[in-house]
Amino acid sequence: MLLLITGGAASGKSAHAERLLCSAAPGDKLYLATMEPFGEAARKRIERHRALRAGKGFHTAERPLGLEAVAFEKSYDGVLLEDLGNLLANELFAPDGAGDRAEAAILRGIDHVRAHCDTLAVVTDEIFSDGLAYPAETMRYMHLLARLNAALARRADAVYESVCGILLPIKEGKDT
Repeated sequence: MLLLITGGAASGKSAHAERLLCSAAPGDKLYLATMEPFGEAARKRIERHRALRAGKGFHTAERPLGLEAVAFEKSYDGVLLEDLGNLLANELFAPDGAGDRAEAAILRGIDHVRAHCDTLAVVTDEIFSDGLAYPAETMRYMHLLARLNAALARRADAVYESVCGILLPIKEGKDT
């Protein structure tokens, strides 16, 4: 099963994703963390997320790039990918990232992860509604994230948006 959870910054999407995944996959779970700890704010955010999932049975793997290359020693009941926006930025802009091939690399990576778990929950970002114009590089990033979100929403069994801490169903399958 594939779950896609989107929302704005600090909307509660991560907590919702953890709850949904824990409900769907009560057994062994893996948390694939994509955020690079650049700066104090990023480190604090990472610590907050670690505290949120403490005691919920997650193993954690730091994976800012290259989902295709994740070496799984076993299959998991559930995997939480946190988050697609960070992964895309890393793949686009990091020296070792996929660069212009980021979109295809990420989709192949997600397929690879899905092959090693029963349920995959992907957290992504809602950054498209402010109506502002940004520099070309930022617009390219936003366009690619929108394409990835759309591709995953088509594949997903369920899609949710977190708005002000409220989880809204966008697409729900018969098993969700």
